[in-house]
Amino acid sequence: MSIITRIAAKGDGQTQDGRFVALTAPGDDVAPDGTITPGPHHAQPPCRHFPQCGGCQLQQLDEESWRDFVTSRVANAAEGQGLEPQALEPAELSPPLSRRRATLHAEARGKSARIGFREERSHNIVDMHQCEVLVPALFDLVAPLRRLIAGFGRKRLSADIQLTLCDQGVDCNITGYTPEGLAETEALIAFAQQNGLARLTLNDGYGPETHWEPEPATVTLSGVPVALPPGSFLQPTREGEAALVAAASEWLAGAKHAADLFSGLGTFAFALSAKSSAGGAKVLAVEAARDAHLACKSAAGIAQRQVFAMHRDLFRNPLQADELARFDAVLLDPPRAGAKEQVAHLAQSAVPRICYISCNPSSWAKDAAALVAGGYRLVKLRPVGQFRWSTHVELASLFERD
Repeated sequence: MSIITRIAAKGDGQTQDGRFVALTAPGDDVAPDGTITPGPHHAQPPCRHFPQCGGCQLQQLDEESWRDFVTSRVANAAEGQGLEPQALEPAELSPPLSRRRATLHAEARGKSARIGFREERSHNIVDMHQCEVLVPALFDLVAPLRRLIAGFGRKRLSADIQLTLCDQGVDCNITGYTPEGLAETEALIAFAQQNGLARLTLNDGYGPETHWEPEPATVTLSGVPVALPPGSFLQPTREGEAALVAAASEWLAGAKHAADLFSGLGTFAFALSAKSSAGGAKVLAVEAARDAHLACKSAAGIAQRQVFAMHRDLFRNPLQADELARFDAVLLDPPRAGAKEQVAHLAQSAVPRICYISCNPSSWAKDAAALVAGGYRLVKLRPVGQFRWSTHVELASLFERD
C-alpha cells in the first residue's frame, strides 16, 4: 500500500514513492492495483456531478486538507523562486454557494438542451442540475435558461452565458447567439422580465448589446456604487474580495499617495481612498480597459472619493521609476500573466510599500523574485481560495523596501 502525502498543483494526490493518483486525499491508501482506501481527510463529495463536472477538482478533500492545499500552492511557488516570506498567514477560504460570477456553456439540438460547466479537459457540457459553488441566485437561473434555449427549437445552438450577481440582481451576458426573428427576441425579453434580471445583453461578436436593463447595473465597492460594464472583472466571491481588500487596507494603512495599478473598476482604489472632505490616501487608479476606467472615474466623482483615474496600458507603457517616486504605496493586481514590465520599474523605484495581489502563484513568484532582487523584502504572504474545491488559487503579498 502507498499513502497519499500531499495534493499536487493539478489536484492529483502524490504518494510517498512519487506516484500521482487522481481523486485522492492526504492519508488515503492506494493499493498496487489502484484501489483507494479513504483516509481521515477524504470527504464525501457534496455534488452529484463530481468529478465529471470540470467546475470542481477537489471535492474529495475535507476543509483542513483543502486549506493546506491552498497554502502549499502559494508557499511552494515562493520557495521555487528562493523566496521566504517573513510571515505566511493563514489561508482565507470562501464557503460553498459563494461564487457570484461564472461562465456557463449551453447547447441545444431541437427541443433538447444542456447547460453547465464543461468536463475537465473536454468540450462536453455537464448538464447542471446541482451546484455547490454558485450563489443560489445564479443557480436558480439554470433551469429557466435551459427551457429558454430548448424552446427556440433550433437545429443547433451553442452559446456561452456569463452570469454575474450585481447590486440589482443577476446580470446575464449571452455570447455566440443571435436571435432569429421577432419571436425569439420577445422570448428573451419575457425571460428577463419573468426572472427579474438586472440586465440581459447579447454579444454576437461585435460587443455586448443591451436588450433589458430596467435601471443601470452597478456593483458596490467599499461603499461606492460603480457602474458594471458587461463582462467586467469582479472578484469571484464577496468573501474573497473582503479578504483581499482587508489585506491591502491593513498593509498600506497610513499611505497618503497610493497607486492602484491594473485597477479595473476600482476594487482596491476605493478601499484605499477617502472622501474628499476626509483625510486618507489619494489614489491614482490606472487601467487599460476603457469601460472599466470610465466606470471607476465616474463613480469616484459622484462619491467624491480621492481617486484619480488614468487610462493607460501598463504592459506597453508601465509607470516609470520617476513617476512612481511620488507614491508612498503601490498596489497592483495584474492578470494571470503577471506584471513583468511594470515590476521591472517598481524594482528600480523607491516606493516604500508594495501590495501585490495575484490570481496566479507561478507568475507572481517570478515577479516577486524580481522585486526582491531589486532590494525589497517579502514581508507577508496571505493565500486566498475563492474558487471553492478548485486548483485555482489567489494570494495577497506585501513587499517593503530595505
